[in-house]
Amino acid sequence: MRQLRRKTQVRGLHRKFASEESPPVAFWLQDWSDPYNVGGMFRVADALGAELMVLSGRTPQPGHPQVAVTSLGHHRRIDWDYFERHDDAAEALRTGGWSLIAVELADDSVPYTAFAYPERTCFVLGNEQRGLLGNVMRACEAAVFIPMAGKGRSLNVHVSAAIVAFHRRDLVALEAE
Repeated sequence: MRQLRRKTQVRGLHRKFASEESPPVAFWLQDWSDPYNVGGMFRVADALGAELMVLSGRTPQPGHPQVAVTSLGHHRRIDWDYFERHDDAAEALRTGGWSLIAVELADDSVPYTAFAYPERTCFVLGNEQRGLLGNVMRACEAAVFIPMAGKGRSLNVHVSAAIVAFHRRDLVALEAE
């Protein structure tokens, strides 16, 4: 495998992938407690070309210094909205034509690799320790999870979002071929 050593080659690869059409994707962050995770999620959202990020409840918002530091400015590139009430966030997303898909360990969730994702998918991600609230889970059309082989039951929340969302993007690209 050839190593890329020059920045111009890396920039060329970036331009190639950035010019490709990405499927519509959004993210809803319910009651996240760690502003560093929120900043990391803005970076993931930008990498995927996300159309929207919705923050609700106690989730720290841009303007919080730790969100800004971790996002490396990507919080200025992604449209975002904040809702104090989770029900209002769900309604706004549905009105916007988004299908709400939970990323959560739940009785009826399926492995993320075995799910047929809707065209306008909004991934719904809950609090780092407690996951999604019951009313938020009920607002979702389906739930997917990442099978874990080790002792840990979960990954960092924005890492999980990246795995599932990039997988969906790649599935859509394969279907288009």
